[in-house]
Amino acid sequence: MERRSLLRAAVLGGTSAALGGTLWRGAAYAAPAQPGTGPYGPLGSPDTNGIRLPAGFTSRVIARSGQRVGTTSYTWHNAPDGGACYADGTGWIYVSNSEINPSGGASAVTFSSTGAITGAYRILSGTRQNCAGGKTPWNTWLSCEEVSLGYVYETDPWGVNAAAQRAAMGRFKHEAAAADPVRRVIYLTEDETNGRFYRFVPTTWGDLSSGTLQVMVAGSATSGSFTWTDVPDPDGSPTATRSQVSGSKSFNGGEGCHYANDTVWFTTKGDNRVWQLNLLDHTYELAYDDSLVNGTAPLTGVDNITGTSSGDLFVAEDGGNMEICVITPDDVVASFLRIDGQSASEITGPAFSPDGTRLYFSSQRGTSGSSSAGITYEVTGPFRS
Repeated sequence: MERRSLLRAAVLGGTSAALGGTLWRGAAYAAPAQPGTGPYGPLGSPDTNGIRLPAGFTSRVIARSGQRVGTTSYTWHNAPDGGACYADGTGWIYVSNSEINPSGGASAVTFSSTGAITGAYRILSGTRQNCAGGKTPWNTWLSCEEVSLGYVYETDPWGVNAAAQRAAMGRFKHEAAAADPVRRVIYLTEDETNGRFYRFVPTTWGDLSSGTLQVMVAGSATSGSFTWTDVPDPDGSPTATRSQVSGSKSFNGGEGCHYANDTVWFTTKGDNRVWQLNLLDHTYELAYDDSLVNGTAPLTGVDNITGTSSGDLFVAEDGGNMEICVITPDDVVASFLRIDGQSASEITGPAFSPDGTRLYFSSQRGTSGSSSAGITYEVTGPFRS
């Protein structure tokens, strides 16, 4: 994946956004695309699950809150949120958080090589409002508590090993985590209106029981250089971690986080932005900012984010019009799917199967807007590789 530059074009209505009279560069510079006409084409009519998809793609329901998963005896959790996939022999596993307080936790669904559901079980219990998280290179799931002085819990997707609280990773309103195997750190977002962006440097890579929590230090501009500074007291009491380091950069509601090829992206829902850090030259900039788009922005309510081997970013909406949008490496922004009739919900947990042919995600509150009405879906089709 090439390093993604700041999204310079709006790809809306055949126009490009302008800033200070300068045309912003992007894939739409030569031939601007229309809304929804990205790499997968326009969205079709709603299918039987109420999902609008491009041609060639199909959806199915994997699980519903309060109901048994497939033919298993396991009852799916309420308010499904962040998720990830893991290879499991010839099949795979999808893990999903539960964003309820108390009794959040996380669950897992297993699939055969053909995609048939073969099992479901709990992998984390007794925690609070588990929102997003992240996958580690050693195949554990980091489940993050989105509460004041919340913890990160390291869990086993196979449900064999007991979950472990990772206090060294700091106590704050955790949102998402992304592992960087090159620098051997874990990046962390904070869901506060004045949240910070952190990284955790383990004492030993592969062991998150001890290490150093650091915070990003930078100016107030939307681009520039940055450094990392140790957080003196990761426990966050009596002084919140975000208030301990002078010059640490404030972000308006940190959400999803994704790492690939010396770049880390994260979203901020308070200002509908996708940020990009170039880890080779220690600079940061915007990858997407809906305030700079002429017309109606294709992506609003940015939340969970994931990526593919093709370099595409898939961003789920919390609000907006219940879409997952794609941002391509050449900066085209377009709707990939939309869920109709669930405006009181949000899309959560986008994650691809190990072979990249299936996308899993949830509508956290379904058609009724209740945490007990969550629906977890699978979309299959010709994803770009």
